[in-house]
Amino acid sequence: MSVDVAELLTAVGFRMSAETVRALLTELTKGRASPAQVVERVVVAERAERDRRNLAARTKAATLAPFATLDRFDWKWPRTIDRALIERLAALDFIDEGENVLFRGQPGTGKTMLAANLGVLALAKGYTVRFSTLAAALGDLLRQESIPALERRLKRYTMPDLLILDELGYLPQDARAADMLYNVIARRHETASTIISTNLAYKQWATVFPSAACIGALVDRFAQHCHVVDIDADTWRGKESAEPSSKPRPKPKPRRR
Repeated sequence: MSVDVAELLTAVGFRMSAETVRALLTELTKGRASPAQVVERVVVAERAERDRRNLAARTKAATLAPFATLDRFDWKWPRTIDRALIERLAALDFIDEGENVLFRGQPGTGKTMLAANLGVLALAKGYTVRFSTLAAALGDLLRQESIPALERRLKRYTMPDLLILDELGYLPQDARAADMLYNVIARRHETASTIISTNLAYKQWATVFPSAACIGALVDRFAQHCHVVDIDADTWRGKESAEPSSKPRPKPKPRRR
């Protein structure tokens, strides 16, 4: 009775499908691979499959919305932007150091796109990432109806290696939301990295959370180890609408007489 090696490998936890294993073993047998070469190729293929599945799971958990890739960013468009700093951030050393990043500029200047690109680079390097608008994250946390439920949900925002909170300053929040954000930032302080995008200077954050007593402490913790990227630019949509179209205009049809 012949043994189905593919089924055995699947039974002991291999992630590759049995069909993939059979195809690989057939290829190696035809190529007269040695036993050591067979083991090496199978292990390498299994590791690649596990890496693929791990990246897919982390990408799904990151909840990144569609965005333009960094190679499409027009560095000549902003009046002011520290490209060298962004390229240093792309090396992701700030994550290993537990440092934060603040993208600051008016709406439509590329803050979200730059933050999301750092998130994708982090995923590719094996880090865990969570992306959310600030309003959605705070709403998610404030909906929890018990302390145990809140503690479980907080892990969504405190456990990832990189947390991206988009659009601070676009919607007003109450003091409870401020306390919740402080809770998240304090738990991540010096242990995990957070990126925030905003159109406001630090001193204006209190306008988002009127009557909140924790804003000073929140800003202090977030800003203590933080790289600030200021972007001075017109909105990207305004830029695109102002550019002449590269497509030739259709010739008008002659009127019938």
